[in-house]
Amino acid sequence: MSFFKKFFSKEKEQDLDQGLEKTKSSLFGKLSRAIAGKSKVDDEVLDELEQILISSDVGLDTTVKIIDRITERVAKDKFVSTEELDFILRDEIVQLLSENEIEQSEDFTLNTTHKPYVLMVVGVNGVGKTTTIGKLAHQFNKQGKKVLLGAADTFRAAAVDQLKIWSERVGCGFYSKGMNTDPAAVAFETMKKGIEENYDVIIIDTAGRLHTKINLMNELSKIKKSVTKNMDTAPHDVLLVLDATTGQNAIEQATKFTEATEVSCLALTKLDGTAKGGVAIGITDQFKIPIKYIGVGEGIEQLQVFNKKAFVESLFKK
Repeated sequence: MSFFKKFFSKEKEQDLDQGLEKTKSSLFGKLSRAIAGKSKVDDEVLDELEQILISSDVGLDTTVKIIDRITERVAKDKFVSTEELDFILRDEIVQLLSENEIEQSEDFTLNTTHKPYVLMVVGVNGVGKTTTIGKLAHQFNKQGKKVLLGAADTFRAAAVDQLKIWSERVGCGFYSKGMNTDPAAVAFETMKKGIEENYDVIIIDTAGRLHTKINLMNELSKIKKSVTKNMDTAPHDVLLVLDATTGQNAIEQATKFTEATEVSCLALTKLDGTAKGGVAIGITDQFKIPIKYIGVGEGIEQLQVFNKKAFVESLFKK
């Protein structure tokens, strides 16, 4: 039994395969054409592979790193057939992802001694931030955890309402002061309510505006300080939600948010709607921040805990 099948149900395996189908078709369609008629990996094949990885939104710096490692292996082994290229590429991608690994369970079980566990969620509007929060709340609720959602994204029209709808759908707690209120005050009072009412998990949604770096930094810093006032170890994670369909723009967003706050993990959404799934590799490599969750469909169960080996095995599955 493969590592992939050991930890994934058939349904999750199918969701992941389908979610990566566009990226896989693009990547391996191009790779097959590049090596057609060639018997060994030479400079021409490596140049073609470099262009393929860049066009799959792996990113220039990460692509160069992968190509350098493959070049070193080819030089060492003297002769590497094009049939071996899949295996070598797969191995190098797994190694890159492993360099930024975090300790986490294979499912949504929280590996934490903190109660409540406090998650602060950041990201621009439109990336699926609120939906990701709702799906996470659903998963934690399924474990019997008492979950509270705090609506600190108080500037976007309908953001508060959307989070409330999710709380009702999932059956978890909800706290809001309404639209156009102070996000830091919402975060503070969410924490107060969560501690007083013995919640296991508190998830705080934050404003999704990509304004200037200074304003972004100030706003997120205020929210984080208000959380810490109630619990000095919180937040225990800062989750940055990124939209895979935006490709390299997701890397630009990651740059701004990691400069503005201490992002500890990533969620990559909408993988099923793009051929740019390679951005997952580039983001983890460039920012040294692990991907914790991936979205492979719109269904409430189609948010998955990111498993690097399952991801790569699915990506390379013929």
